[in-house]
Amino acid sequence: MLDVTSIGSGLSRSRDWLRAHPLAFDAGLAVAVLVCMVTGSFADPHGGPNGPTFGNRTPDATSVAFMVLGAAVLVLRRRDPRTVLAATVGITLIELVVDDPPAPVAMSAVIALYTVAATTDRPTTWRVGLLTMTVLTAAAMFFGKTPWYTQENLGIFAWTGMASAAGDAVRSRRAFINAIRERAERAERTREEEARRRVAEERLRIARDLHDVVAHHIALVNVQAGVAAHVMDKRPDQAKEALAHVRDASRSALNELRATVGLLRQSGDPEAPTEPAPGLGVLDELLDTFRNAGLPVEVARADEDGALPAAVDLAAYRIIQEALTNVRKHAGPDAKAEVSVVRVGRTVEVTVLDNGAPGPVPAVHDTGGHGLVGMRERVTALGGTLTAAPRYGGGFRVQAILPVTVRTREDA
Repeated sequence: MLDVTSIGSGLSRSRDWLRAHPLAFDAGLAVAVLVCMVTGSFADPHGGPNGPTFGNRTPDATSVAFMVLGAAVLVLRRRDPRTVLAATVGITLIELVVDDPPAPVAMSAVIALYTVAATTDRPTTWRVGLLTMTVLTAAAMFFGKTPWYTQENLGIFAWTGMASAAGDAVRSRRAFINAIRERAERAERTREEEARRRVAEERLRIARDLHDVVAHHIALVNVQAGVAAHVMDKRPDQAKEALAHVRDASRSALNELRATVGLLRQSGDPEAPTEPAPGLGVLDELLDTFRNAGLPVEVARADEDGALPAAVDLAAYRIIQEALTNVRKHAGPDAKAEVSVVRVGRTVEVTVLDNGAPGPVPAVHDTGGHGLVGMRERVTALGGTLTAAPRYGGGFRVQAILPVTVRTREDA
């Protein structure tokens, strides 16, 4: 019993080998064409009253030489298709003129014409095909010993036309398959690039959140710990209060870190964080942490026209948090801060001012810190604008204008 799987595997290996060795395939094709031409030369279309006969005529040495030469040229058909076509057409013309009866050398020209049609564009195919068809058919009609309307002459006309059509069809199919393959590869590359882009954006967002949480709470812990150490001996009650603020700030930092790091969990991991992201709804609690750390903060709000989108709400909260953290770290011990959140049409303006002493301002692109960089990235991602610059006479001003309607990539 035949093993269909092994036969299919053997055919596949043979096909792959022939594709890897095209010259060997063309040599085999040349031998097959030579065998067909020699076999056809023994047939006589007009050998008897009842029709064609086989074996009544034998090709002479000239005919065999023409057939061998026409087949041998086909070995080079892939390297230079047009030159091979010209050579086979020339051999066929000479054979039609000098040989009687003619041998079927035109078969080599038909194979060469198919190769040209399969490797060039359609206009060139039809121009070359029409020229070849006309030349060979006319030569057979004018120089042949039989009437012009015999089936051999019409056969040359038909075979050259079919060779052009078949070659063009094969070329079109190859182009179609290559286009499909290219689109599939491009789609795969696009999916991979989109996945990498989304991963990079998510990593950047998590990095911003971690920076904001850690910088804010650690700064408060540092200040309150310093206060506690300073007054521990003389005013223990105040030291206990400072330590309580340290405890509250560290607990808040741990909760926010747990919620942020929880985003990295897999979907099936237990104890996924369920706490909502911070926003302007808990702005008073944020400001109280700074007041407890010794930074007077005044707030003015005019944003009661409606709830903000979650992304805008979180960005506004983080901008205020980071700006006040910078005030606490850089503006000096006597600094005061003002926070305003104002709804203006389709935007919300968040402004943080301080009256700190003039001094060097952390550069937005300073590699030593990422606060202003993170704020700018947040605002830019939402389609807003951020201004961060020293104030005239001292202090610093941070203003973010955020669109209330967040524009997504699909809407852009």
